[in-house]
Amino acid sequence: MGRLRRGTVGLRFTLLYAAVFLVSGIGLLALTFLLSGDKVTSIGPGQNPPDRSSLAVAEQHIHDLQRQLSDVHVQQSRQLLVGSLIALVVMALVSLLLGRALAGRVLRPLRLITAATRRISVENLHQRLAVAGPTDEVKELADTVDGLLERLESSFAAQRRFVANASHELRTPLATMRASLDVAVAKPEPAAQTLALADRLRTELDRVDHLLDGFLVLARAQHGALVDRVPLSLGELAGEALTARAADIAAKALTVDDEVRPDAWTRGSPVLLSRMVRNVIDNAIVHNREGGWIRISTDHYDTAARLVVETGGRVLDQDQVDRLTQPFERLGADRTGSEEGSGLGLSIVAAIVAAHGGRLDLRARPEGGLWVAAVLPSATGSEG
Repeated sequence: MGRLRRGTVGLRFTLLYAAVFLVSGIGLLALTFLLSGDKVTSIGPGQNPPDRSSLAVAEQHIHDLQRQLSDVHVQQSRQLLVGSLIALVVMALVSLLLGRALAGRVLRPLRLITAATRRISVENLHQRLAVAGPTDEVKELADTVDGLLERLESSFAAQRRFVANASHELRTPLATMRASLDVAVAKPEPAAQTLALADRLRTELDRVDHLLDGFLVLARAQHGALVDRVPLSLGELAGEALTARAADIAAKALTVDDEVRPDAWTRGSPVLLSRMVRNVIDNAIVHNREGGWIRISTDHYDTAARLVVETGGRVLDQDQVDRLTQPFERLGADRTGSEEGSGLGLSIVAAIVAAHGGRLDLRARPEGGLWVAAVLPSATGSEG
């Protein structure tokens, strides 16, 4: 039987049952004590005693016997009172034990339902509680939870189908438009206006394609099942992202302080975690000033692996920083009219971190700039 936590229903049931048993015991002992309180009656002398001296001796003897009986009665009353108090203490302890046993018995089905519900997640929404037994309040609760899980499974399945269909249906017209532009440009001696228009359209198509890719990744992180979990090093992913963006870092003359450690291992989807790291580093590059700096580090603890990316810059408002994990939220002038980014970067990061059971911390540095930390459950490189 599990320990009863303070403030739980089990504790309240225990105290209720113990109080009922204790009050019943007090009433029973009080009734016993009252019924045992008989008084010793005295016997008066006769009206015509034959001998006064003999009568006086008899009365004195009777008084002595009454006094002795009274003393015995008082002693018995004290013993009964002490015995009642001892029985009351024992009854209180027994009441607590019986109350705990009864509370555990009554709440056992609810504990089983709670434990089974906690084991059900996105990856195993097909499981059900399937509580057997008579049709009572507990079974009705379990059936209600099963119905809720069935509706959730249908909703998640619809989301996954949408992501799969959108990935194909929305990219097909983009590919068609790109092909049409290539055909128009490939004609002999195309007009200068045609070439300029084609360049602008290609740029816009690239932005739409990037935005679509962000939507699909965000939808997969929020509604997809992570079936491809493998051990991954956050340090290696950060190194790969820095190598891929080396040209952009050089173009802005950014100084990179690389403090990554290869032992910061976690377990998750290679595609999603790689995208998470790339987005955090891309955000640090894109929203940085010319000649600025970036500090990247990874840490490993007993239960967590952490990626930290810091940037310098102007002093930011923490309230605005807290909203950066929402889609299309940007800081200051970047909210509108920005050609850099789609506004989904950190919202994708937050969704990926949450899908892996971690947390994302965003803080405005007091001296200016942004501090981003992605904390994920730790793993070892030897896990398969």
